[in-house]
Amino acid sequence: MQIIEVTTPALSNEFIEFQPRLYKDDSEYIRPWDHEIKEVFTEGKNKFYRQGKAVRWLLHDASGKTIGRIAAFTHPKFERKTEPCGGCGFFDCINDQQAANLLFDTAKNWLISQGKTMMDGPINFGEKDKWWGVLVEGFDPPLYGMNYNAPYYKKLFENYGFQDYYQQYIYRYSLNKPAPARFKIAFDKYLKGNEDYTFIHANKKQLDKFAEDFRIVYNEAWGKAHQGFKPMRKEQTKKIMQTLKPIMIKEAMIFAYYKERPIGIFISIPNLNEIIKHLNGKFSLWHKLKFMYHLKIAKSYETLSAIIFGIVPEFQGKAVDAGLALKGEELLVNTGKYNYMELMWIGDFNPKMVNIVTQLETKRQNLHATP
Repeated sequence: MQIIEVTTPALSNEFIEFQPRLYKDDSEYIRPWDHEIKEVFTEGKNKFYRQGKAVRWLLHDASGKTIGRIAAFTHPKFERKTEPCGGCGFFDCINDQQAANLLFDTAKNWLISQGKTMMDGPINFGEKDKWWGVLVEGFDPPLYGMNYNAPYYKKLFENYGFQDYYQQYIYRYSLNKPAPARFKIAFDKYLKGNEDYTFIHANKKQLDKFAEDFRIVYNEAWGKAHQGFKPMRKEQTKKIMQTLKPIMIKEAMIFAYYKERPIGIFISIPNLNEIIKHLNGKFSLWHKLKFMYHLKIAKSYETLSAIIFGIVPEFQGKAVDAGLALKGEELLVNTGKYNYMELMWIGDFNPKMVNIVTQLETKRQNLHATP
């Protein structure tokens, strides 16, 4: 077997093409957009290159056939207080421990050369919202941005010596039933008739306003819960809202206010993978038109992906979550438009959120582990 560093356009293309070949007979697999993977490894497209480094490799067998791939990266965000830490990701491999070990060794040795003594993986050379963790439970068609892999990957990681650092859960909620009764009871007890609290749907005509309200809630809700949190800037939230605009579903973006102060958000988008599966990874002009057809006309999706949920700490435990749930129920439940909502990327290190989600009478659909 031979390790080859990805240094040419042809090898870069092979790095992308290997995964769909590996899963060509797996009916659950959905090929990600090629351009999104390419952008991860393109300076100028990925801001993580400003402070970090990334390297990719392919593994060939004796005949020259690709049988594996992996990437390794460094960035200040990956560091731990205890030891210098880097990451590996975009790992794919045939079911062969020797091949997997060679890939892991290659990533590890490069990280050692960069002064690192620990390796997390699989992670993304970017934010945690994409390509993070190895799938170990719930081998269903993946949600947009979530890693998909064969069940044998768990053993490949464990046999090499990886151990779970934390786990990420995805929960499924049926939109063919009303919200749990406890939400109505809580809302009636604490908020019914209280005009100081309002719950509204976002709209495209006031994107700047909702971008700013999003920023306020995000910085307060997450900033007080995570050490080393870096507040989101106005230009960042504006960019997020502009990105969401083409796929925005008004009734799935809900904001809570106390008087005029934003105190809670719940944002869902279509599960784009139910559309992307028709595009075979491509994003040419024709494929963009095809994407918009499936999104806007055919509406070829039945699942929403909940991507953001947060409540300002001083308003937690005051039935604001109930107000958000009941507002969503007005236009999402029993409409015939959507069947499920997936509540994404809930870490086991956030027991409050796990508790809230389980009280929604959800079913745990997937589990990803970050060793």
